[in-house]
Amino acid sequence: MALPQVTFDDVVAARELLGGVAVRTPVVHSRLLSELVGGPVHLKCENLQRAGSFKVRGAYVRIARLTEQERARGVVAASAGNHAQGVALASGLVGTKAVVYMPEGAPLPKVEATLAYGADVILTGQTVDEALTAAREHARESGAVFIHPFDHQDVVAGQGTIGLEIIEQLPETGTIVLGIGGGGLAAGVALAAKSLRPGIRIVGVQAERAAAYPASLAMGEPTLVEPAATMADGIAVGRPGELPFELIHYLLDQVVTVSEEEISKALVLCVERAKLVVEPAGVVGVAALLAQPDAFEAPVVAVLSGGNIDPLLLARVLRHGMAAAGRYLSVRVRLADRPGALYALLGKLAGLRANVVDVTHERISARLHLDEVEVQLQLETRGPAHCEEVLGTLRREGYKVFVV
Repeated sequence: MALPQVTFDDVVAARELLGGVAVRTPVVHSRLLSELVGGPVHLKCENLQRAGSFKVRGAYVRIARLTEQERARGVVAASAGNHAQGVALASGLVGTKAVVYMPEGAPLPKVEATLAYGADVILTGQTVDEALTAAREHARESGAVFIHPFDHQDVVAGQGTIGLEIIEQLPETGTIVLGIGGGGLAAGVALAAKSLRPGIRIVGVQAERAAAYPASLAMGEPTLVEPAATMADGIAVGRPGELPFELIHYLLDQVVTVSEEEISKALVLCVERAKLVVEPAGVVGVAALLAQPDAFEAPVVAVLSGGNIDPLLLARVLRHGMAAAGRYLSVRVRLADRPGALYALLGKLAGLRANVVDVTHERISARLHLDEVEVQLQLETRGPAHCEEVLGTLRREGYKVFVV
């Protein structure tokens, strides 16, 4: 395997180039996560970065280093959203034209934000990999410079400036936990942080439905996997980048995966307890801490890599996260088909202090007897113990209850 083609000096030079462009994002202490892990945990808030994610760092470094002739031809990129916005913003700052290919299912707010920064957006394909193929073809046909989202020295160096900031802000950091898609962020941060603190641990996190790195590391080379649908669309990359993979192979201590339930729980925690809006791909580091709190050496910094989330998706994920945390309960209850039966059930739920959010009443179904009806209830609860109390009480009083 060839030696990585990006160095610590490249990261330092990238920071100089980013002066006045990228924000030095804050690190925020999390009391809840600190208690869970058994030592200090801080959140590096790249969700508060310009354009809503870390991507502007690498995109700007790459585009700012183009020659005048290259700038005149314009740039082209592909992204599910965050790289798109980073490229669009950077192109406007540098003064070159940008075309961005995005998957057809890309979140509308990310599409609109990319347009607002001045880029042309073309929706194509169902995945980031399909959009990448289209963007490369555009570059071949038009002469525009292709701006890869993660597989370029300048991009990796730009993302690595986050590692410099973490060590400067919290020199005692023992572990950095961050998400991995193609690998540019993890590679850059690992290079920068381990150059300054060789003993620091770097743990990468992938959504288990789109985890190319475990298979690739086992094979010793970037390996294509078919990513399944995941709420963490920003890191759903089928094949690691060549350059990031080399750095991650050398420098990362561990790569772990997290489930959709763990991601949604982490998002709820960030909104409810840290007062931070984070997208699913940006919160996987926190999800890993929640899933395996004993596996990380404190002090820990979890990188919140982006905050660009569609409000409709946010509402769905919050509901999903509340259900996963036992704060939301969906049940079907069989009732006798007689007046007052539903009223009596709702009265019992009120007495149990379970808040009824929605009721669906079904009278005709093959699974029901002629003298039965069924209601489906969405309930807000105070947690798992309260859920068990509600279910246990209803069943003891003779109700047929089925958890959905």
